[in-house]
Amino acid sequence: MYPNKIIFDMTLYDILISIGIIACFFVFDHLADKRKLRGKFQKFVLLCGIFAIIIGFGSSIFFQAIYNIPSVGRFEIVKNTGATFYGGLVGGVVSFLLIYFSIGHFAFKKTDLCGYHSENFFSMASCAVPSILIAHAFGRLGCLTAGCCHGAVTDAWYGILMDGNLGYQKYVPVQLFEALFLFALFALMFFNARRGGRYNLSIYMVAYGIWRFLIEYLRDDYRGSVGLDVTPSQLIAILMIVGAVGVFALEKVLLDRQAAKISKNTENNGEIIED
Repeated sequence: MYPNKIIFDMTLYDILISIGIIACFFVFDHLADKRKLRGKFQKFVLLCGIFAIIIGFGSSIFFQAIYNIPSVGRFEIVKNTGATFYGGLVGGVVSFLLIYFSIGHFAFKKTDLCGYHSENFFSMASCAVPSILIAHAFGRLGCLTAGCCHGAVTDAWYGILMDGNLGYQKYVPVQLFEALFLFALFALMFFNARRGGRYNLSIYMVAYGIWRFLIEYLRDDYRGSVGLDVTPSQLIAILMIVGAVGVFALEKVLLDRQAAKISKNTENNGEIIED
């Protein structure tokens, strides 16, 4: 592919990652407006997102260093350590949730938005899912240009020449396959969020979990095993799928409760009180 520097000491990988992050914020802003989320709340979420991206970036390198132990024989973080999406996702999501609920509680406690961030968590998440997907999709295209995160060596027609782990030869373009999948899932999640649909978060967890579990079989970079011939990435994929059940149930309960509350208030406001 083309891992060379192009402009301002940036490679195509860096440029595509940057485009993905910018697209992420634009998509969230558009969807949050469509869902009529309050302006101050949107700004708070974007600030949480910025901190989550920074922490997630560090987390992605940290987890990659752990993955590299079988090949380099030790834990080390150097210039060419690399990064892993799952590591960034875990670190980013955990840090986002901690900031969102802890700081959000105090930030809105004495304002007219008191409790607003908790009540609208799943509406926010529905907007955040397509935002993450578009960033991830461009990131995978970046991986393709850098020649990293590729699949196994192949002679198949769909193989692409890359300077990979085993030298310059044809590999399964797992990065391209995943980018196409992510763009397709993004389109689905985007239009679902735009029309006010539910369950974006749980759908994403199931869809990406299944995809990542299966696509691992096309890869050939050993990153350890957690037993039963399951890789660490496949284990996380399984946990995502299982966790989606709980997320779906929680969203259904909370949204149904909100709907019942709104219906009750509407009925009470419509009552005619006789003297």
